Parts: sequence; structure tokens; C-alpha cells
Amino acid sequence: MARLPATVVSTATARPSALTSNKVLRNTYLLLGATLGFSAVTAAISMAVNFPHLGLLTLVGYFGLLFAVNKTKESSWGILWIFALTGFMGLTLGPILNMYLKFLPDGHQVILTALGTTAAAFLGLSAYAVKSEKDFSFLGGFLFVGVWGAFILGLIAFFFHLPLLSVIVSGMFLVVSSGLILFQTSNIIRGGETNYIMATVTLYVSIYNMFISLLNILGFASNRN
Repeated sequence: MARLPATVVSTATARPSALTSNKVLRNTYLLLGATLGFSAVTAAISMAVNFPHLGLLTLVGYFGLLFAVNKTKESSWGILWIFALTGFMGLTLGPILNMYLKFLPDGHQVILTALGTTAAAFLGLSAYAVKSEKDFSFLGGFLFVGVWGAFILGLIAFFFHLPLLSVIVSGMFLVVSSGLILFQTSNIIRGGETNYIMATVTLYVSIYNMFISLLNILGFASNRN
């Protein structure tokens, strides 16, 4: 369910001042932290009230809210819609976490391991992109194909109940999400992305997909053991 940033297709070549880039990066990280915290709250509420799994309705809600964010990204309404989107994703995460806690004896450990690994991976990839200042725009074509390929294979695994294919798709999303973090952070630094709302969406969805993918892989391994 990763957003395809416009810069995957076309990356701006002009580079703004360091002050502008730093401002976008700072605003992106502040908003990302706030949305992740809000998602954690809505996920906890969802778990507490046993919010039902929405299935494919999750995709409908996700794309609908993503459309609203994209349409209002240049105004203060974009802030409202990005919290609506990330809050909704937190709600849909609750039933997934409850499932791991209910059906896996080591469900708590699986969740904490996935969470810690996701946090470490994001911090490491972001720090590398910021410190190195490398241009990762060459990843654009790979990420475009990778996102759609993983998305389509994920639907096949869902409809035909193919757990092994689902794990393979999770591995693909791990690679793509890592690439998107490098790509988006580099884009901010080099001026390819100047809208911190859309930059936040890309990073948030990358983190979300990375966490879900790790949950699936670790849960599959734990279930087999």
C-alpha cells in the first residue's frame, strides 16, 4: 500500500539552498513523529475495543484518504487529512496485532522484534542518506516497478491464500520500503521534494509497510517452529 511519489517518475534537478532543504527535512521529521505517535494511540484503542479487521476495505479507506491528502497538500487541510490517514492506518493495525497476540505463543516477542528492527532500520537508512548526501534518484524506476509488483503479488497471495507467497511479498516490501526511505530522504536534501506533507506520507507508509512485512516474516517463522 505504499504511495508512489511523483518524484519516482520525475526528479527535479534544481537544488534549493541548504536552509530550505533543512526546513523541509525538519518539518517532515516533526510531522512524521507526530503521526507515528497518533497511529500508536489509535492502534492501542483499536486493540482495546477489538476493532474488526476490515479486509479489502482497508485499501478503499487508505486510497481515499491518500487522495484527500494529495488534494490538500498545499493547505493546512493537508495536516488534518494526514492525521486522518495515519489514524486510520493505526486502527487497521490493531486487529493485526491482536491476531499475533492471540495465535502465537511468542506474539509479544514477535511484535517487539518487528518494532525494534523497523525503528533501527529507519534511523540507520535516514542517517546514511542525510550524512552521505548521495543522490538516490537512480532508484526511481526500480521502486516504481517494485511497489506495483509487490502490490499485485500481495493481492494474489490474499485471494488464493498462499502464505509462502505472502512471505515473499513481505520480503519485496522490505526492500522497496528501505529504498523509498533512502530515495525520499535524498530527495528532500537535494530539492526533489519540497512538500513536507507528501514527504511525510511516503516515509510513514514505508515505515508501516516495513513493520507489517517484518511481522509477517517473523510470524511465519515462529509458526513453523
